[in-house]
Amino acid sequence: MIKKIALVAAASAIAATTVWAGGHSSPEAQAVKARQSHMQLYAFNLGILGGMARGNAEYDADAASAAAANLAALAAMAQAAYWPMGTDNESMEGTKALPALWSDFAGAAKIGGDLAAASASLAETAGDGLEALQAGMGPVGGACGACHRTYRQSDN
Repeated sequence: MIKKIALVAAASAIAATTVWAGGHSSPEAQAVKARQSHMQLYAFNLGILGGMARGNAEYDADAASAAAANLAALAAMAQAAYWPMGTDNESMEGTKALPALWSDFAGAAKIGGDLAAASASLAETAGDGLEALQAGMGPVGGACGACHRTYRQSDN
């Protein structure tokens, strides 16, 4: 019983520290963390789909449908709050977002719309077989690539 109480107390302390620390970071840092978390969710679901599309994982209609539905939901979310002025890679550390995004917010929004449309289309067909999944991945990858080429610092 004492071990159980100690574990609960330790878990509560860790959770409280995490909440306190997160609540005391700047709004800009919170926005960057939120958008990076959003991108991680994209990457996770794209990894599932891409593995199947490339033949590195066995095609599974249910898993493909679920991952594609997740992408569509993520792409449909309002994301403007993730991108406040002053959160580019020249203004703060820990981000790869280029200042060009804020000088061409309309262009970035168009690409976001392209991603939402492509993801919604993929969500409708990803469970219809490997060929349907592969065909739907092209437009999704194209939208992701267009944004990254234009508005994200290269890893090279």
